[in-house]
Order: sequence, then C-alpha cells, then structure tokens
Amino acid sequence: MSYFVPTELGEAIGLMAVRDVNIVAGGTDFYPSRVSGPLPDDILDVTRISGLTGITRVGDGIRIGAATRWSDIVHADLPAAFAGLQAAGREVGSLQIQNAGTIAGNICNASPAADGVPPLLTLGAKVELAGPDGTRQMPLASFIKGPRQTALRAAELVTALHLPLPPSHARGAFEKLGSRKYLVISITMTAVVIGCDASGRIDFARVAVGACSPVALRLTALEDDLLGQIPDAIVVEPHHLAELAPISDVRADAAFRMEAVGEQIRRAVCKAADANG
Repeated sequence: MSYFVPTELGEAIGLMAVRDVNIVAGGTDFYPSRVSGPLPDDILDVTRISGLTGITRVGDGIRIGAATRWSDIVHADLPAAFAGLQAAGREVGSLQIQNAGTIAGNICNASPAADGVPPLLTLGAKVELAGPDGTRQMPLASFIKGPRQTALRAAELVTALHLPLPPSHARGAFEKLGSRKYLVISITMTAVVIGCDASGRIDFARVAVGACSPVALRLTALEDDLLGQIPDAIVVEPHHLAELAPISDVRADAAFRMEAVGEQIRRAVCKAADANG
C-alpha cells in the first residue's frame, strides 16, 4: 500500500489522474468500513493540502475548507444562522470522531443519515470541486445523487463549501432523534433557519430533513407556508412531507419516522424562533 500526503492541490490532482487512490481525511468512515477486509493499495491523505482547512469570510458568505474538522466548526465564531450546523457537529459520532472527522467527508460519504447535510441545505451550501479541468461549484442538493453516490468526476475532489450569509436576524436549530446521545445513526433529523419580524411572525424559513429519504431534502412547500405564521402555532400537514420516503429498518419503521418528523420540525422551528427573541 502506498500512502500519499501531498501539501499542494495540484500535486494531489496529478496523483489522482494517474493512480487509483482512495481519498482520506479523518478516516472515521473509511477505516471502519474495511475492518473485515484488506486496505486498498493506495491512499491519498488530503489533510495537509494548503487551503483545505479553515473557516473564512469571503465576500457575503463563509468558506469552510473541505478538511475542516467538526470540532473546529463547533467552536468557531459563526453567525446565529449557523447554530444548526454547529449543533449537528456536536452530534457527529463522539468527541473523538468530531476531532478527526471532516465536513467534506460527511457529504462525500453520502449517507441519507449524514448529520451535516440538512443544516448545510438550510444554509444554501455550494460545493467547490477541483480536478484536471479546473475548479467548479455546484449546489449541495445536486452534489449528493443518492445513497453513497455523488457528482464527483474522475480525479476530482471536494476543496471547500461556500455558505451565503442568511439575513442577520435568522437563527438556526437542529433536532436529531436517535436511540442514545452519541455514536448513533439518526432515526430522523431536522435542521431549520428561521427569522422572525418585529411582530414575532416568521419572515424567513428554511427547513431540511434527513434520514427520511434517499437523500436529505429541503421542504420548500412547508417553507412557503411558514411565512407569516407565529412559530408556536405552526402546523405541519401531510402534504408538507409528501416528498419524504422513509424506510423501515432496525431503528424504526417508516410510519413512525413520518409521524416523528412532523413534531421534530415544530420543535426545531420553535427553538430557532426562541433564539430570535
């Protein structure tokens, strides 16, 4: 096995163009998935590549480097709209995993229950990718194609996520339902970004749900219907959840997930709205 640790992006892309490498950052998903078999021939560690770590203000948004650890995101000084993303970071695995796992690893793993995806969707995240043909960006909703499927091209890797700043009065929140606090795969999870006007009515709403469909989804019909409502009085109707397609598995059946997520959305909206006050 060859283990490559480049320090420049061009070097990494060059290696990917000529060798069949497995990209690794924190390795918190990569190594456990191979406990029953041999490691692959070549590994490309991206954690030392210049520009792939750190959280910076860029224009009217925030740039998070692909290899930025969850613990760094949790403790960063970010706007209140990012509170849901930070709360999700505190739910990723355990403290040890948060200290190693990266934000890009969470999205590239493309699990329907990836904790980071719903809050990133509510923040309008775009994925920055680099490869032999240069750099491009695409919405996160287009990047994740399905379970374990992404839009990554050959010899291409994620270099950053770009998050436009929501209105300054908006606040984020995250709710996760699982069988225990840490090291648990979500039964359902919901992220929101909510803003309220001077009268206490919702004037900005973003809602995304994970673990209830092949990929996490924003519920745009619900977002539209939340506008003008008092948070404590919101009602989540069945048609608001029509895009979801939860499965039945060892953690919960589909009917329970559908019932639970409506209450979870209500709680998340109220939590974010309370922070507005």
